Amino acid sequence: MTYLTGDPAADHLLEENDLALLLGMLLDQQVTMESAFAGPAKIKDRLGTLDPRTIADADPEALEAVFRQPPAVHRYPGSMAGRAQAVCRAVVEEWDGDASAIWTRGNPDGREILRRLKALPGFGEQKARIFLALLGKRRGLTAPGWREAAGNYGAEGSFLSVADIVDPESLARVRENKKAAKAAARGAGGR
Repeated sequence: MTYLTGDPAADHLLEENDLALLLGMLLDQQVTMESAFAGPAKIKDRLGTLDPRTIADADPEALEAVFRQPPAVHRYPGSMAGRAQAVCRAVVEEWDGDASAIWTRGNPDGREILRRLKALPGFGEQKARIFLALLGKRRGLTAPGWREAAGNYGAEGSFLSVADIVDPESLARVRENKKAAKAAARGAGGR
């Protein structure tokens, strides 16, 4: 996950820890991608672990304090601490504490992985499709039909999301495409 956060240690954590990648995707809203995906490293540094059981069982107020500690994990530390805790509970209760089981257990196809992701707290259709594309493009997921299930985000060379960022140039292309999509949405809404 080089060039995702600009921090080599945070990028390494995303590369090595499936829960970190899942939580980074969860945090990727209303903040920059770099900030969102650096969040799991902050959580790990402050808690001393990124164990899903530890996060799931944490006192909600104590976990919120971890998210609020400067620099904050997210712009909305209270709600995002709750969402992160809910995702960790789902990982523990439904996937035996193994985040990667969401996309590997039972050798699922792309549609099943998408369904599993959408069942997670805080993961709607778009976030689930982007994460599926991230798994396929950056993590080597080979599940049949993952590109189709990811929709436009799964297309080769689409530069639509975090799944396409590998260097400063691709980051700039993704940002430009997001800016254009927002402008088009604003234009369509004004008619």
